Amino acid sequence: MRYGKREVLCKLLNIDLPIIQAGMVWVSGAKLAAAAANAGVLGVIGAASMQPDLLRQHLRKAKGLTRKSFAVNVPLLYSKTDQQIEVALEEGVRIFITSAGSPKPYTAKLKDAGCTVLHVISSPLLAKKCEDAGVDIVIAEGFEAGGHNGRDEITTMVLIPEVVKAVKIPVIAAGGIASGGAIAAAFALGAWGAQMGSRFAVTVESSAHPAFKQAIVEAPAGGTMLCMKKLVPVRILKNHFFETVHRMEEAGASVEQLLETLGKGRARRGMFEGDREEGELEIGQISGAIEDIPTVSELVERLKKEYELCIADLKGS
Repeated sequence: MRYGKREVLCKLLNIDLPIIQAGMVWVSGAKLAAAAANAGVLGVIGAASMQPDLLRQHLRKAKGLTRKSFAVNVPLLYSKTDQQIEVALEEGVRIFITSAGSPKPYTAKLKDAGCTVLHVISSPLLAKKCEDAGVDIVIAEGFEAGGHNGRDEITTMVLIPEVVKAVKIPVIAAGGIASGGAIAAAFALGAWGAQMGSRFAVTVESSAHPAFKQAIVEAPAGGTMLCMKKLVPVRILKNHFFETVHRMEEAGASVEQLLETLGKGRARRGMFEGDREEGELEIGQISGAIEDIPTVSELVERLKKEYELCIADLKGS
């Protein structure tokens, strides 16, 4: 998979393959990030659910499990953001993926510390703003992605070429990617690499609860939907909690009513503790195509083979 701009991206991120394992709340801790790094892709620790001290523990654990580079994903909408960034810098992290906010207040500081900065965006306009703010790489995440999405509702197939046209910096494709063929499609649209969340969430090394993993494996096509747009849009599996929120939204529920129903710890309850009915099960549309729970190493080898078969098929057609 390494040629041209993909090879440049691999050198920039110190990885063997142009694939990023996405940072995910309650799912991507030290074990998953280290396994991904050891398999030759960019492993990412998702800091969203971690207090600074816990993040430090995961960073140190990951360093004990791999000698390869890994990154930290820091959503910028939380009060603990500054502390998380400081902890990561102190622990030697030099690849940061920021999301859910403007990277401008943080990019200069990270770049001065010798870091490579990636930011997750959902539109060409936001991509250009990130480029102007000094971000090195943008991750263009389509509407199909799991968890908290942008409000633009642009699908990956449409988004990637628009972002590639809008900026000169490298573009990573994300949203609805779970196979080698999908990676090839992303490259055909102009992406330098691909980020995958849902597919890595359903691996042996993921910290997702086994019941959550099984719910994803059992999910049908169309088994997810975006909801809570009045708060922060989030794509989740359809379950009892989803149905409750969906009925409330159709009835015109206020932000306050939705917040009361959401409460605290709803995502932890579903994704980390395994409550399949009352938990918030954040996952992408591609869940309908996920059928097993491989190790990260097995998954990456499969992706490579699928990619090579896809390219060979295209050349022979």
